[in-house]
Amino acid sequence: MTDMSTLESTRETTPVADTLYRRIRSDVIFGRLAPGRRLTLDRMRDAYGTSIGTLREVLNRLASEGFIMAEGARGFEVAPASVQNLREVAEIRLLLECHALRESFDAGDIEWEGRLVAAHHKLALLEKRMVAGDRTVSETWKRYDAAYHNALISACGSRLLLEMHGAVYDKYLRYLVLADVFRGSVAADEHRSLLDYALARDWRAAQRVLATHVRDCVDHIIAKGLVASTSRAACS
Repeated sequence: MTDMSTLESTRETTPVADTLYRRIRSDVIFGRLAPGRRLTLDRMRDAYGTSIGTLREVLNRLASEGFIMAEGARGFEVAPASVQNLREVAEIRLLLECHALRESFDAGDIEWEGRLVAAHHKLALLEKRMVAGDRTVSETWKRYDAAYHNALISACGSRLLLEMHGAVYDKYLRYLVLADVFRGSVAADEHRSLLDYALARDWRAAQRVLATHVRDCVDHIIAKGLVASTSRAACS
C-alpha cells in the first residue's frame, strides 16, 4: 500500500518533471540539443539542475515519443535526422492535416475565423521582416508558423486528431530548425492562400496548397543538403 509521504512526494516532483520535459523537448526541437548527441546523465543533471531520477524519467518519456533514443546501458542520445525520416514525417503530417483542414473548415465559426485571422496577422508581420533580411526573428517565426497551422485545424472537433497532429508537427518543425529554412515570399503567399481558402471554406483548394507548401519545403531542404549528418557529442 502506498503511504501518504510517497503520494506527497509524487505530487511535489510531477510539476518539476513536467517543466523539465517541456524544456528538454523544446531544446531538441529547436536544435539546442543536436541530432545524435550523446546525453550523459551526470552532465545533463548539472546543465538542467535536476536529479538523475527525474532526468531519467523525462528522457524515457521523450524516447517513447521518438525525440530521444534509449541506448540501454549506454544511456540516451538525441534522435538522429535523416532524409528518409523527414519525408515520412512530412507525409504523415499531410495525412493528418489535410483531413483536419476539411473537418475544421466545415465546422469553423466566427470565433475560429477570428483566431485564424489573428494568427495569420502575426505570422505575416514576421515573414515580411524575414523577407527583408531580418533573421533575428527566425525562432519566433517558426513558433508563429506552428500556431497558424494549428489555428487552421483548431475547429476540427477532435482532440485526439489535434494531439496526433501536434506530435508529428513538432518532429517536422525540428527539421525546419535544423535546416534553418525559409522560402521567402513563396511560403508567405501560400500562407495567405490558406487563409483565403479557409474564409471561403474551400477545403479542397486548401489541401492542394498545403500539399505544395509541405512537399516543396521538403524538396528545398533535401536539394540544398540542409539535413546535417548526425554527429555524436556529450551534453556539456
